[in-house]
Order: sequence, then C-alpha cells, then structure tokens
Amino acid sequence: MPQVMLETRPVRVNNIFCIGRNYVDHIAELKNETPTEPVVFMKPNNSILHQGAAIKLPAYSASVHYECELVLLIGEDADGIDENHPLKIIAGYGVGLDLTARDVQGRLKEKGLPWTKAKGFRGAACVSDFVAADKLSRPQDCEFTFKVNGEMRQHGHTSHMIYPLAAILQELAESYGLRAGDVVFTGTPAGVGMGFDPPKWLHPGDEVACSIEGIGTLTNTVR
Repeated sequence: MPQVMLETRPVRVNNIFCIGRNYVDHIAELKNETPTEPVVFMKPNNSILHQGAAIKLPAYSASVHYECELVLLIGEDADGIDENHPLKIIAGYGVGLDLTARDVQGRLKEKGLPWTKAKGFRGAACVSDFVAADKLSRPQDCEFTFKVNGEMRQHGHTSHMIYPLAAILQELAESYGLRAGDVVFTGTPAGVGMGFDPPKWLHPGDEVACSIEGIGTLTNTVR
C-alpha cells in the first residue's frame, strides 16, 4: 500500500480525492462552467509519487499538464463535520502536483466516457512530505507557486478557492465518508498549460517545483 510521510511518520494512503474547478481563473482559462457544488474526482492510490522521484510521462499521451495544489491528509474517520471545528480531522498539509494527460482527457470527454486514464496514471499524484496540521495556522491564507525550469507557470492563493477547505471536507465526509489516510487535492489556479498560447505541457528533462508558504517545496524531474 502506498505511503506518505507526516513529519517523520509514514502513513498508509487510503483514497485520493481531488477537487476540480475550485478557482475562478482556472475555470475561465479552460472555458468551463462555474460549479454549483464541489466537483469531485478520484485517483488510484498507486498514482502517488514522492518528493524527488522522477515523473514518467505516460506513453499514450503527448500532452501532460500540471496543477499545483494544497493537499490535505485526513487523520481520522468522519461521516460528517463538526461545524465549530471543521478542520480538526486534518492531520497534515502538503504540496501536491496533479498531472493530467490533457489530450486523453479531451478525447474521453468528447465520448462521454470516464477519464481515469487521463488523471490516474502512475505518478499522476505527486506529493511532498506533510507538515503537522498545527504548524500551518492559516491554511486558507497561503500563497503558492509552480515553476518549470525556473519559469513561473502558476501563482495562486488559497484564499481564492470557490469552495474553502471546510466546504470541501463537508462534501466529502457527508457524500462519501472520509477515513484516516485519505488524501485530498483541493484544486488549482490558472496557468495549467491550456491557458497559454500556444499551450504548454511537460517534457522529458523538465525540472518542476511547486511551493506553498508554510509547507515547503515539492521538486521532481520529468523523464
């Protein structure tokens, strides 16, 4: 079973939940509709890739895009949320890179088919080590950046989420149930590749760095 590190302690990964279309500028660049509730999709837990590991681009895609995100590690089981302390089930915060085979996703969407193959390939969920939740006192007030070979591609702030962390946790807990070891990717701002003209995607040899203040930097090399 894949693991992540919470400080110095390994934690087995259970489910990987991802929130889509959670930043207005990202919705605009992809020309999507603004959701009326959190958009949830999942990745298999064997898509986890750790700090420093090489990102292997899938052979079936020619256009893998990147999404830098704040990631939550759930520390206890929950089928509902304490409205007075909605974030107490979070054990840690990490930096994540959600990878998407955009060409594959587009073809599958056109056919009305699920797009797990575009989002769930091995290494499609890159994560840093997690810092303990009590070390990040204001998770909804963090700046983050994503760079490729030193070039800024994404620059966002967690305060710009359409659905804040409490709303995300409530939706996940009530609709699906959260369990200790679940990992939650909370969405990404603009700059994911499709927003550039021409579009930008990852190439072998690229050095990528995703940083969130108060947590640290996730770095990986593409091969």
